[in-house]
Amino acid sequence: MTRIGIAVFFGLNGLLLAGGVSIGDGVATIGAGRLQRVIHFRGGDVHTVSLTEGGRQMLGSEAGEFSVVVTREQNNRAPRPLNIDDAGAPNCFALDPQGIWRSESFNPARYDDPRPDAPKWVGRRTVNGSQWSRPGTTVSVTRTAAAADVTRLALASSPDADGLSVQIIYEVYGDHPAVRKWLVFRNNGTHWLRLNSLTIDDVQLTALTRKPLAAAMFGVQPSVVAFEEPGATAGLIAVSEVPSALRTIGDQGAMGYHPGLFEWVLGPGEEFTSEPVFFYGYSGAVEKTAGGWSTPLDRAVERPYMDFLDRYIGIAAATAPIHGPQWMTWAFFYDRINDPLVRQLAEIAGRAGFTEMLFDDGWQKGRLGTVVDTTKFPDFAATAEFVRKQGMKLGLWVSCFRDRDSPDLQAMPNARVLPELLRTPALPGLAMGFASGWRDYYVRDLVALARRYGVSYYKQDFTAILYGDLAAGHESRTRRESVLRGLRGLLQTQAMLRKQAPDIVNEITHEIYWGTPGVPADLAALKTTARFHIPPNQATGADLAVMASYRKVTMEAHRQNLLRGCWLARQRFYSHRGLPLYPLEFYAAATTDYQGSLTPSVQDRQVASWLMGAPVCYSGDLRTLSAASVAHYRQRFEVIERLQKQYGIYKHFQFSGVPEPTDIDWHWWGKLNDAGEGAVVVVRGSAGAAGRSVNIPWVKADKRYRVSGVLSGTAYGAFSGKALQAAALTLTLPVYGQEILEIAEAR
Repeated sequence: MTRIGIAVFFGLNGLLLAGGVSIGDGVATIGAGRLQRVIHFRGGDVHTVSLTEGGRQMLGSEAGEFSVVVTREQNNRAPRPLNIDDAGAPNCFALDPQGIWRSESFNPARYDDPRPDAPKWVGRRTVNGSQWSRPGTTVSVTRTAAAADVTRLALASSPDADGLSVQIIYEVYGDHPAVRKWLVFRNNGTHWLRLNSLTIDDVQLTALTRKPLAAAMFGVQPSVVAFEEPGATAGLIAVSEVPSALRTIGDQGAMGYHPGLFEWVLGPGEEFTSEPVFFYGYSGAVEKTAGGWSTPLDRAVERPYMDFLDRYIGIAAATAPIHGPQWMTWAFFYDRINDPLVRQLAEIAGRAGFTEMLFDDGWQKGRLGTVVDTTKFPDFAATAEFVRKQGMKLGLWVSCFRDRDSPDLQAMPNARVLPELLRTPALPGLAMGFASGWRDYYVRDLVALARRYGVSYYKQDFTAILYGDLAAGHESRTRRESVLRGLRGLLQTQAMLRKQAPDIVNEITHEIYWGTPGVPADLAALKTTARFHIPPNQATGADLAVMASYRKVTMEAHRQNLLRGCWLARQRFYSHRGLPLYPLEFYAAATTDYQGSLTPSVQDRQVASWLMGAPVCYSGDLRTLSAASVAHYRQRFEVIERLQKQYGIYKHFQFSGVPEPTDIDWHWWGKLNDAGEGAVVVVRGSAGAAGRSVNIPWVKADKRYRVSGVLSGTAYGAFSGKALQAAALTLTLPVYGQEILEIAEAR
């Protein structure tokens, strides 16, 4: 880091530092485009006194900046880890009556330590920016250049009576209206300390409307939330980089950690750095279009905000290979796969135009680890080569549970978590500790497996993070602390895998990221994983036996189930629109036909629906497909591949100024690049008019475009961008019909 400023102590007047940050008499002003944050630090207390977007005040009251509860260990002893002899009985994932794993996702009491020699935490006190002022305290303010267009401001306190010092760090990025913030705590004393109830940005916004822009499921909060003024003309997008179930975004914008799940122990000389959070500002006119309302929030999310994530936060998928469409063995065959079956399926999948085949659960010995089940697959290298000869890359599902005789536990006997966690009573694999040295073993093992069999994609599933880990030799000092350490360890393995094998697409599931049922995607995961498998697992229409178990299966009932799966996909993608959609995998478009239920129109609807992101996840029974269905899939996949290569459609998603998703009337969305070229996907639901004028707000008004129907083969003609924005294009679709419009500049 290059220092271009100096340390400034309270009482030094009038110092002005350029580049978006100025420091005066006890005042720091952070300017980030339209977003401005003013911080007072007179007398040693720190407050944000103003947070404005385009001059509009968004702050309801002065903010104490951060808040944390601090205690110290009464006997000044380090917490004792668990050994196998005192770990107690193993935990176990439970199965519900449908055979689905269920876990107690939120039971903070499980992390309490009942042992007689457990740490005794005393002297509870709350530390926040409003209480920094103490006799003899100094607070320094430093500005540095973190990169060519990244400016950093740091406010740091001197150690308090317990030796705890706090540094508040802010960053701004070029002209983006974004202020990012994180905290660094250091134990400069001689006593063991504990941090709880940490709020990273303790702001209280004005009475704004809260609009989630990422999914919230199974009690886990969204990672992206907009706070909007009445009239929708301005607001702030609050984004937390805290992983999984640990984050909270309050009703008035405060961002931090779940109070019942977060804890961190600081030994003498140790530091804790929080995950960052940030606000991104937006403002503008609410515009009536021919198709709906275009709001500044939607326009910001579509373009500048996504550009900010890609350039400054980092999205792993941006530098990973793009595979797909993928076909996977789960949802019909489950773990009942073997060499003859997958060869049969691979031959069909290759003819259908799939470019990747995933062997899900069932290829490994005991359904655990990375050792091949040689009874099912006598020559796995030959099986893998057969898949590649069908024109497909090979993907493998891997569980993070291990048998007691696995190579992992032979090499690292203490790599398992304690208390032990069994996968199920019938499948007693042990959960492994991501907050341990096993991380390195795990990554080396996956890389070696990929090189041996030519694996291009890993779907990583199941873990024990939510149950906690206190094993001796692991990094966690308390079970509650191990939750964050485990999540950080998991994400660290993903970063290591991306670095050591950049040609491999690494995916994690919602279940490995917390428990079962799992959590939605978030920014913390997408920074290190090329794909995230979002919940819920609903391959609607894939398994006829499941349908038959609760109703009589008819052709029409199955067709409706297939259509419902398409609607679910669009809903789930749209619920994550505050995140890049192309790394997300929704489970799954069903390739199962029953008496002609999988019509060409249903196949087209699958392609169209999954094209909100990238149409990569299909499952079901390929053996039910007719030759015509196989050929139809191939035709559609080839044209989608051409659009991706020509325009890069997967990375783009526009939704402003058009109807919101519905399965009753019409709606449409854009997949257009910066030149306004690419695809626009249009679907009609169960009703609505047969014809509809479709506006395309995202083209350039001063350009001329040629519009072609990818699905219908219709040449719609050439239009000015202004005419397309005004809905000069009219389409006719049947009930549950769809069209993909190719938009290309008419040169």
